Amino acid sequence: MERYFQPEIECAPYEKIREIQSEKLVKQVKHVWDNVPYYRKKMEAKGVTPDDIKSVDDLHKLPFLSKSDLREAYPYGLLGKPLSECVRIHSTSGTTGKRVVAFYTQHDIDLWEDCCARAITAAGGSNEDVCQISYGYGLFTGGAGLDGGSHKVGCLTVPTSSGNTDRQIMFINDLQATILCCTPSYAAYLSERFKELGYKPEDISLKAGIFGAEAWSEEMRHDIENTLGIKAYDIYGLTELSGPGVAFECSAQCGMHINEDHFIAEIIDPDTEEVLPEGEQGELVFTAVDKEAFPMIRYRTRDICKLTREKCSCGRTHVRMAKPMGRSDDMLIIRGVNVFPSQIETVLLNNGYAANYQIVVDRVNNTDTLDVQVEMTPEMFTDNVGEVEERQKKLVEGLKSMLGIKAKVSLLAPKSIARSEGKAVRVIDKRKL
Repeated sequence: MERYFQPEIECAPYEKIREIQSEKLVKQVKHVWDNVPYYRKKMEAKGVTPDDIKSVDDLHKLPFLSKSDLREAYPYGLLGKPLSECVRIHSTSGTTGKRVVAFYTQHDIDLWEDCCARAITAAGGSNEDVCQISYGYGLFTGGAGLDGGSHKVGCLTVPTSSGNTDRQIMFINDLQATILCCTPSYAAYLSERFKELGYKPEDISLKAGIFGAEAWSEEMRHDIENTLGIKAYDIYGLTELSGPGVAFECSAQCGMHINEDHFIAEIIDPDTEEVLPEGEQGELVFTAVDKEAFPMIRYRTRDICKLTREKCSCGRTHVRMAKPMGRSDDMLIIRGVNVFPSQIETVLLNNGYAANYQIVVDRVNNTDTLDVQVEMTPEMFTDNVGEVEERQKKLVEGLKSMLGIKAKVSLLAPKSIARSEGKAVRVIDKRKL
């Protein structure tokens, strides 16, 4: 039987959802106009005032927010509440090393945890379950969001965070964990380890997994499901909008239901910025209608996908988004971390290298690998192995500091990377996503 955390909202008629959205949108636009000068200026530049926004039908009149706005307004420029009312931040890396910092009031956290609780309940979770949270805790939103959602559902919550795989397996076995929350690549790694230790699917207590923060294929889903003996559910979110729980899969697994009472979704043409009709593929844009501290209006996610309102067998009425099919920018998600080629280029240029490099991404033993291949300039070229190793080490440290994850660096002889007559091929992604 399908479970719901807040059935009166999750299964509300479309007209009721629109009514909720319109009421919240009108209030949110007024809140932002009064409290966020940065966005107010954008509205004024477009000739829009709060009086022009009377319902969801007027959403298209409002200006967009982008990652570059977040960078320009860093750290406090988009804050919608006094710091005295903010209780937490989360953060993700930005395009040039300037981080995206999102703020939360206690009310924001409560609503976010409700969204995560809906996702856990949709995966079959209840107060009878033991939910192991193996997402990272800290500035990353994954651990905190699912942890709060698990508490709201009433699960016994096991906050293992990421890593220390044998300890993870010990807790799954000893506590008879039934739900696992982590990145899909870490779930695949755990499943491999279980297999190495001689476990069969029927020996493992888990029944469901909630996996997100990076792209994964249907083949990967089936492999994890077959090895762990579970049903694997997708979850979607962005730090800018709160974190995981913006959208989640139900038992039907034919798209992720967007929590529409909190987030209004649009699909736009990324080039013309025109709003596209339902069912068409384009860039996903979100408006967070009740976030107090960090109120994102028409935020361009850069994720390419499509939306559908076709009836879902689970009974939920909220619109569903397809798994993102790519991005309208050049961001990569590696081991759950946002990585931009421009960040890597910044480190290389700061260390005196010419801008001829390639980024090779692969997935080995279910873990993403990042290899930065960069040409030395003729002046720095040497066959002194010790000197080359020292230079590589310096770049590895610089990239770790910028990206937050470790990359392998290969220093190459001048002119050894193939030149392109058109746009330079900077990124080679070998993962089957």
